[in-house]
Amino acid sequence: MKKIILLLALNLVVFSCKNETKTTEEKVEDVKQETAYASFGKEINDTDALSSERMMEAYKTLKVGDTITSKVKGKIIEVCSKKGCWMTLDMGNDEEVMVKFKDYGFFMPLNAEGEVVMTGKAFVSETSVEELRHYAEDAGKTAEEVAAITDPKFEYGFEADGVLLKQ
Repeated sequence: MKKIILLLALNLVVFSCKNETKTTEEKVEDVKQETAYASFGKEINDTDALSSERMMEAYKTLKVGDTITSKVKGKIIEVCSKKGCWMTLDMGNDEEVMVKFKDYGFFMPLNAEGEVVMTGKAFVSETSVEELRHYAEDAGKTAEEVAAITDPKFEYGFEADGVLLKQ
């Protein structure tokens, strides 16, 4: 009789531990799905973000000095190698967007790469030769590459107040 009770108790312990493990694994998977992004700046979500192509259509309608508030998805090309205080995004068709962060309020990781979702103001601007050289130095370009910059650049810009970096 003692052996039967001991065997039943042992089975109860073994089966109850096995069920606990499955519950824990399911909870861990749920947490992983919720943490697909690292957030920087203002808290945002990834819903209703424009694709790079749609954002470029909006940029084409802007003149120097115009701004539009938007949320856009893009792929990081480069991040400031000194502080993470700016980044450039690939918008397709050899188009890039220079992204700076509102009020210098947050920075991206120096090794950031991949997809981002950001919200803020899109604009069109002309960047001076001096500023272009500064960015090239920050990006670690050689002295020859920096000296080769001789013309201002008409470019698309974005002042982000919140960024999600896909992990």
